[in-house]
Amino acid sequence: MSIFWFRRDLRLTDNTALFHALNSELPVLPIFIFDTSILSQLPTNDARVGFIHNLLVQMQQQLSKSGKSLAVFHGDPVSIFQKLIHENKIATVYTNHDYEPSARKRDTAVYNLLKENGIVFKTAKDQVIFEKSEVVKDDGTPYVVYTPYSKKWKEHFYKTTVHHYPSETVLENIVAHDYPFLSLSDIGFESSKITVPTFDVSEKLVENYEDTRNFPAIPGTSLLGPHLRFGSVSIRQMVLLAAGFQNQTFLNELIWREFFMQILWHFPHTVHRSFKEKYDAIQWENNEDLFRKWCKGQTGYPFVDAGMRELNTTGHMHNRVRMIVASFLCKHLLIDWRWGETYFAQKLLDYEQSSNVGNWQWAAGSGVDAAPYFRIFNPTEQIKKFDKDLSYIKKWIPELGTEAYPLPIVDHKTAREKCLTTYKKAVE
Repeated sequence: MSIFWFRRDLRLTDNTALFHALNSELPVLPIFIFDTSILSQLPTNDARVGFIHNLLVQMQQQLSKSGKSLAVFHGDPVSIFQKLIHENKIATVYTNHDYEPSARKRDTAVYNLLKENGIVFKTAKDQVIFEKSEVVKDDGTPYVVYTPYSKKWKEHFYKTTVHHYPSETVLENIVAHDYPFLSLSDIGFESSKITVPTFDVSEKLVENYEDTRNFPAIPGTSLLGPHLRFGSVSIRQMVLLAAGFQNQTFLNELIWREFFMQILWHFPHTVHRSFKEKYDAIQWENNEDLFRKWCKGQTGYPFVDAGMRELNTTGHMHNRVRMIVASFLCKHLLIDWRWGETYFAQKLLDYEQSSNVGNWQWAAGSGVDAAPYFRIFNPTEQIKKFDKDLSYIKKWIPELGTEAYPLPIVDHKTAREKCLTTYKKAVE
């Protein structure tokens, strides 16, 4: 038999490697592994684990209609595969590519185990349209600026036939088995009060995206992030939908996602170090008390605080606000971008390592295609541009304008000058 290993592709339809597995000659055992090395770092009510489990339940319900089922395991992937190899005659393991450094390390370990046992490891591209070095400069080097990357991306896209991979008709090729389907409590987790909202890619939202996406009080963003992150929808379906509209802004955002993914692929060191090496010389102050106030939304800067409270309460933060709170942490408080990146990783439902690292380095000025270090958002001026009637801010800060709301923890002008001096000393 063959195994199909679900990971960031939690759907039965338009799933590349699943399609190839089910259309091969051998019956297929579909598995999912709750990786203990990842889960051990999370609180037991992490909403993302609940979301993953809900997606597995949905697939299980679909499979059960044809008398089939998904095998769900909890443990170290290499150990789980050792067990599966011992208990079954396996010819091939199919899965879709994952590009994060830790995932690549895990996949190498699994590949080596399978190879030792004469088992083929077949992987496919599924979570992006173009991966690795498929969109590079003419000399073969990776793009580190978005605009030329996006032009080349579109050039390739309009010459490429985007395939769909329907699997629904061949689900009977799934093998009968006695492996368990673990509940949330079986893996030591419980349901969260935070739920992943449904996404909106309606014609109205996509056509008006450019006009509405910067205003956090308006429901003008798609909320697609977690669904792309965990693969409950196909990127092919979303890109084809976006490309069908006159306005290209929504498509451009999907291309940004792939831009950051190829940056992480080519420059995996950016998870821990600045892309622009000289920025690692910045003397961060890393004041733990100020960091705690930023985390809690108690800085005295309403746009920053509203964003952090939205994040802490819902697991979501509007994209425009993400830029404001990130810039504030790095440039007003002189706190290392890695602290902010780690906090977002703990809280964001749509946490995607490549985009999170890429955007935090952008805010700090240390990344690819980053804003120059002397571009420092004025959080008060940003309110006038993007929430002038305070609708978004008042939703999250009901005590605004009362003595219960804290005074600013730093003075904007003083903090700005200090930031410029600190950065200039490090990078010039």
